[in-house]
Amino acid sequence: MIDFKTYFPKLTDHQVAQLLQLQPLYADWNSKINVVSRQDIENLNERHVLHSLCIAKSFEFNSGAKVLDLGTGGGFPGIPLAIMFPEVNFVLVDSIGKKIKVVEEIVAALGLTNVKGIHTRAESLKMAGQFDFVVTRAVAPLNQLMAWCQFLIKQKHAHAYPNGLIALKGGDIADEVKALPGKSNKYVEVMPIRDFLNLEFFAEKYVVYVQG
Repeated sequence: MIDFKTYFPKLTDHQVAQLLQLQPLYADWNSKINVVSRQDIENLNERHVLHSLCIAKSFEFNSGAKVLDLGTGGGFPGIPLAIMFPEVNFVLVDSIGKKIKVVEEIVAALGLTNVKGIHTRAESLKMAGQFDFVVTRAVAPLNQLMAWCQFLIKQKHAHAYPNGLIALKGGDIADEVKALPGKSNKYVEVMPIRDFLNLEFFAEKYVVYVQG
């Protein structure tokens, strides 16, 4: 059992209750629609929920900020982050309609009012407007992600970090970072999750920030 307050002591009891609802909600939906693997359903709080919240260890989103979760799948990292930051507006996008359906149902079950799901492809996202940050997990190489989201990132900055891409990545990502176009003009930071979460699952996982 993951004790979320151990890692995020500022969480309210209500937020913790919402986070703990995710495992049974996804278990129920996974019996109807294959959203995550069976092994991951049993370890959802660590491998999906806590992993998503790792972004909040390095980034604080201002009230009223707009964040896009690109390729959200069943709602990660967007839904846990929306619980963590209830005053931030999240748009969750995926090209698979049944996954957005699950997102919408789970958002409704949790009573979240700061989340909108959109069924579309990354290439068709101009209608979604512009965002302070784009977050993503295990969707595509960094250079492809930047190609998709460059035009979605606001030019006016209002956070400690300039607006940009925040990606959850695993394994050896050195080549991905090297392949970023124009990286000499863009600030890139790779943050090992093991620095703040001493759990085996996170040993080779990172939060990667690329300035937009």
